[in-house]
Amino acid sequence: MKILAIETSCDDTGIAILSENKKKLTVLSNIVSSQQIHSNYGGVFPMMAKREHQRNLVPVLEQALKLAKLLKITNHKSQIPNKFQTVKKILEKENTLFENTKDFLEKYEKPDIDAIAVTHGPGLEPCLYVGVNFAKALSHAWGIPVIPVNHIEAHILVNFLENPKIELPAVSLVVSGGHTQLILVKKIGNYQIIGETRDDAAGECFDKAARILGLGYPGGPIISKIASEFGGRRTSPKIVLPRPMIHSKDYNFSFSGLKTSVLYRVRDELKDRPVDQSTVLNKKFVSEMCFAVQDAICDVLIKKTINSAKAYKAKTIILGGGVSANSELRSQFEFKIKNEKLKMNLVFPPPALSTDNGLMIAVAGYFNKAKKIAPPSHKASGGAVGQKLSVNANLRIG
Repeated sequence: MKILAIETSCDDTGIAILSENKKKLTVLSNIVSSQQIHSNYGGVFPMMAKREHQRNLVPVLEQALKLAKLLKITNHKSQIPNKFQTVKKILEKENTLFENTKDFLEKYEKPDIDAIAVTHGPGLEPCLYVGVNFAKALSHAWGIPVIPVNHIEAHILVNFLENPKIELPAVSLVVSGGHTQLILVKKIGNYQIIGETRDDAAGECFDKAARILGLGYPGGPIISKIASEFGGRRTSPKIVLPRPMIHSKDYNFSFSGLKTSVLYRVRDELKDRPVDQSTVLNKKFVSEMCFAVQDAICDVLIKKTINSAKAYKAKTIILGGGVSANSELRSQFEFKIKNEKLKMNLVFPPPALSTDNGLMIAVAGYFNKAKKIAPPSHKASGGAVGQKLSVNANLRIG
C-alpha cells in the first residue's frame, strides 16, 4: 500500500509518500515548501498563505513523486479529459490550482498510489480548503480514496514511524504556534485532552516575545539560538520571568501574561533613553531576555507534562509540534526524567518532523486507513466526497 499525503494547515506546503508492506513503513519522499513571505509581516496571513499553497501544491507533488520514482510521462493525453469537468468543479475557487492540476494530469500517468491522506483540521480554514480540494481533485482523477487526518493526531503518530513499539498509555505534549495541549493517549485512535492553553499557545508566545524584542519571525528558532549563546544559568541571569499557572492543580496553560511581562521589561529598559536611542535595546539585555523567555516556557511545559504523566500513570511522554524541536526543551525533559528517576520513556520526533510536514499526515493516514472515503462521483456537483470530507478549522482530538 502506498499513501500520498497532503498538508496545508498553515504556511507549510507538505507532500509525502509512504509505503507499507507487511506493517513495515518505508518513506519514499517527504517534501516541504515553507512560505518565507510571512517573515516580512511577523505572522501568517491566511489568505496570502492560501495563494502560496495554490502555487506550490503541484510543483511539490511533482518533486515528491519524482523522488519516490513514481512519476511517469503519459503517452495518451486523452486518458482523463472527461474527468476535467468534475475536477474544475471541485477547484472552482482555486483557478491557479486548477490550471496547474490540469496540466499535471495531462502530462503524467496515474502513479502507483492507493490512497490520499489529507489534513482536514485543525488549522487556518482558507489553507485547509486548498489541500482538501486538491485531494478531492486527485481522488476523482485517479479513482482512489481519500483519508481525512487530524493534524494534532498526526503530530503524535509521526513518533511511531521510528518508534513503533511505544508503550501506552502515554501523555503527549503537542506544542506549536497554534496549539498547546496535553493529550492522554490510551491507544492509537483513543485520546483525551487533559490540559490546554487558555489563551496564547507556547509558540505564539515565542513569536510575540520576539516581535517585542525586535527580532524576526518565526520567533521560536531565533530566541532559542540567542538564548543558547547567552550561557544559561551558570551566568546567573538577572532577569527572571513569571511561570504562569505552574502551580495550578490542573494541567492547563496560560502564556499571555508571560508575553505582557516581556513587554513591561522592555518598556522599563527603554525609558529615560535619549530620543535617538529610544527603541534600541542593549544586545546583552536581548540575549538575557531570550534566555528568560525560553526558560520560563520550558519550565511550565515540563512541570505540567510530568505532573500529568504521573497522575495518569503514563508509561511514555510523547512530544510533538514545532516547539518540540527546541533543543533546550528536549534536554531539560531528559534531565528531569533522569534526575527524578521516573520510570517512563521520552519520545520525540527528529526536528524536521516536529514542524508541519506531509510525512506525519501519511503516518496518521496509515493508522486511519479504515476511514477511507470513496472518490468523488463525476455525476455529483463538486463530487459526492464533498458531503463526507469537510474542513474543520477547530477540529478536536478528544
